[in-house]
Amino acid sequence: MVVCLCFFLLLPLAIGAGLVFKSMGLFDGRSIGALIFSSDWSPSEGKFGFWPFILSSLWVTVVALSISIPFCLLASIYLTQFAPRWFLNFMRPVIDILAGIPSVVYGVWGVLVIVPLVSDKIAPFFGTESLGYSILAGALVLAVMSIPYILNMLLEVFRQIPIELGEASLSLGSTKWEMIKHIFLRKGATGIISAFGLGFSKALGETIAVMMVIGNVVQIPSSVFDAGYPLPALVANNYGEMMSIPSYDSALMFGSLLLFVIIITINVLFRYLIYKSEAL
Repeated sequence: MVVCLCFFLLLPLAIGAGLVFKSMGLFDGRSIGALIFSSDWSPSEGKFGFWPFILSSLWVTVVALSISIPFCLLASIYLTQFAPRWFLNFMRPVIDILAGIPSVVYGVWGVLVIVPLVSDKIAPFFGTESLGYSILAGALVLAVMSIPYILNMLLEVFRQIPIELGEASLSLGSTKWEMIKHIFLRKGATGIISAFGLGFSKALGETIAVMMVIGNVVQIPSSVFDAGYPLPALVANNYGEMMSIPSYDSALMFGSLLLFVIIITINVLFRYLIYKSEAL
């Protein structure tokens, strides 16, 4: 048991150390700050600026979770507090099926449905033009992919809350919604934050579906209707190709290292929020 525990503790360190080692060739004559905050990406000239990729990753993930989190939270409240038991039992396998659909299928659906929707309907509604391959298209596809993952965790969080707490609140004269707001949401705050944090980390690393609809244009996006190029798509699109360019392999490994560090930072931040919620 101790050996198994040590394996899981050492695995992230081994992954991080391997990425650092493979990225070392990129640091010859380049500072980390210049690599991260530069927007100049020209591998043939030895220029590797990762700022557009970092911003695109954060843009698409934040917009996606801004869409999916309210849906997941409200749906989980309805399924556990208002819906009949048979409906919850019916929805569980549906949610599992959505979670098991391959990401490439979501990507094809995004190309056929979401991209035309953004270019023909949503962008004109906001008085702008877009080809459809944009941050918003990637965020919509990613939001749909994230919903079953987050929703499953929220259902388990609310299922673990003792029903006696709600009954006691109702017996004291509170309404159904007051009981949900002051008892279930407060009691489940730690689990809710954990579900959102894990959903954020998972969404940030999604590759294929987002790559198919986001446009893959190296630029700093100024709105959700601009094309983007997230870090996972950069590595997936280019690894194995153009390896004859000096430092290109190290640059892709450094992109993976940046993604690794961002996910660790987000997890630490959510762990702090969980700690603060437990202290309340």
